[in-house]
Amino acid sequence: MKNEAVFWDRVAVVYDVFVNIINAKTHKTLCKEIEPLFSSTDTVLECACGTGMLTRVIAPKCKNIIATDFSKNMVEKTQAKCKSHNNIRFMVEDIINLSFNDASFDKVIAANVLHLLDDPHQALKELYRVCKPGGKIIIPTYINKKSDNKENKFVKAVGKIGSCFKETFSFSTYRQFIIDAGYTCANYIEVDGFIPCLVVVIDKN
Repeated sequence: MKNEAVFWDRVAVVYDVFVNIINAKTHKTLCKEIEPLFSSTDTVLECACGTGMLTRVIAPKCKNIIATDFSKNMVEKTQAKCKSHNNIRFMVEDIINLSFNDASFDKVIAANVLHLLDDPHQALKELYRVCKPGGKIIIPTYINKKSDNKENKFVKAVGKIGSCFKETFSFSTYRQFIIDAGYTCANYIEVDGFIPCLVVVIDKN
């Protein structure tokens, strides 16, 4: 875990090249799809905020948001970008062991992180735990385009520099992962691009 935090601390400086150039089409569409899911009364937790791509979209829409990441440098990058918003709190948090009380947030979002985790099921449990009844858990995750489920060239290249994709989800296997975790009534939004993603929206009863 420490080595993975060191890796993301190191790439925080250049991560926006991937966000804004390499995978720009996916991220532009993702932002458009995410924005309407939040309202002015929402208290929001964002896990794996990265360099703040979605934080900047969500903050103007919600009452307040806590933006967290496993990497201290990622959190600092987000904080620097979001100086104009006074409703954001920034914290370093481990998605599989969150420090927040049960039922603390109206909306919980964790974008493009499940494929990196040794225990994504535990992360799902934590996201669900801290969400209030009647709230939503929103989990966009990168998808492998290849139908044979082999890693694409970008995934292999990222692995070589230190970031290991623990899962290479396809659209169908990510849906099945969510179903197998017990969330049979989730809604799904497909987002196309160089590396596409699938947004899962789970309503907490």
